[in-house]
Amino acid sequence: MDYDWSAVDSAFRDEVREFLEAKLTPELRRAGRLATSVYPDHAASMQWQRILHERGWAAPAWPVEFGGCEWSLTQHYIFNRESTLAGAPALSPMGIKMVAHAIIAYGTAEQQAFYLPRILTGEVFFCQGYSEPEAGSDLASLTMAAVEDGDDLVCTGSKIWTTHATEANWIFCLVRTSRAGKKQQGITFLLIDMTTPGIEIRPLVMTSGEQVQNQVFFDNVRVPKSNVLGRIDDGWTVAKYLLVHERGGAMAPFLQAMAREIAVEAAEQTGPDGNSLIDDPAFAARLAEARIRTEVLEILEYRTISAMSRGQNPGPASSMLKILATELSQKLTELALSAAGPRGRVYQPHATKPGGPIAEFTPPADDYRSGEAWQAVAPLRYFNDRAGSIYAGSNEIQRNILAKAALGL
Repeated sequence: MDYDWSAVDSAFRDEVREFLEAKLTPELRRAGRLATSVYPDHAASMQWQRILHERGWAAPAWPVEFGGCEWSLTQHYIFNRESTLAGAPALSPMGIKMVAHAIIAYGTAEQQAFYLPRILTGEVFFCQGYSEPEAGSDLASLTMAAVEDGDDLVCTGSKIWTTHATEANWIFCLVRTSRAGKKQQGITFLLIDMTTPGIEIRPLVMTSGEQVQNQVFFDNVRVPKSNVLGRIDDGWTVAKYLLVHERGGAMAPFLQAMAREIAVEAAEQTGPDGNSLIDDPAFAARLAEARIRTEVLEILEYRTISAMSRGQNPGPASSMLKILATELSQKLTELALSAAGPRGRVYQPHATKPGGPIAEFTPPADDYRSGEAWQAVAPLRYFNDRAGSIYAGSNEIQRNILAKAALGL
């Protein structure tokens, strides 16, 4: 396989770079650089989405008739890579990168006409209602009930780990409409207006102090059957389709940028003996191994793109990439915390751009910050990244998928 970009792709890369240079303001770059998790500052993310929408690049992976771009898979990768390297804040994946694809594939013409343009503009902002207190990786065990009553489904139950539920005005949920047959049967995919009476949101405080995740309670919430995506009792089909999009993406460029930043900072931080951290053979070896792994991950992503460009299904490759990317990210956040040194132990979220409010924290009156901004980011990223091997299907589950699909076990 040829790893060099074609002339067309090189020209496209240059076009993307010019756009980023012109439109990515210092404030937006700062929001991307100081993000403490995969979810950046909400206001910055929405501002960047509006800029991308003006250019027609907010949802390039959508079909052209719905506002997407006629890009090759390689060009999609180039756009993601260049945006990451330039420090652009990420867009929330719940709408554009996840439920929108399910609406395109399974929605009615009326649903597509209502939701898709509003997702692009940000007027409709989705959160995801999948996990429950007793149904996480074993998602098919969900129990949130939806009982038919005339033209409505009456929903009762709760969802947990719901990212940005306080910012969202819509939620896509998996609900239990029947208990007959296997547990994967009798599940319905439902779109729910978050302003509907009977919905209560309780923020969850993460180890980083951020309130990005929430638990959402539903008490006899009436939802029109017209909000069902696909067919009643067949929501598992829609959910499986959506999960492919949740686990996809180009992680290597982000991890490469993180590894380079760690190398630079480790070289500049000197101890009492005058030596920098990068001079420590043990640290240098760990960082070198991690940087090599980011290059390997990128090659694997290239191979997946190449297969998909030939019309092949990536199959278990998405599980493999998810495992490698999240575990490598955890390793890099550990190295970043080491490079941050003693000042990385100071809790100063006001020096970062977190993805949500910080619980029970009052910044200093004089806005004092210890050390550099990246040293303030390091511990929060470290804490947030502990969840990387759990969300989007735990890595243990992904290994089971690989064992079955790739090894035949």
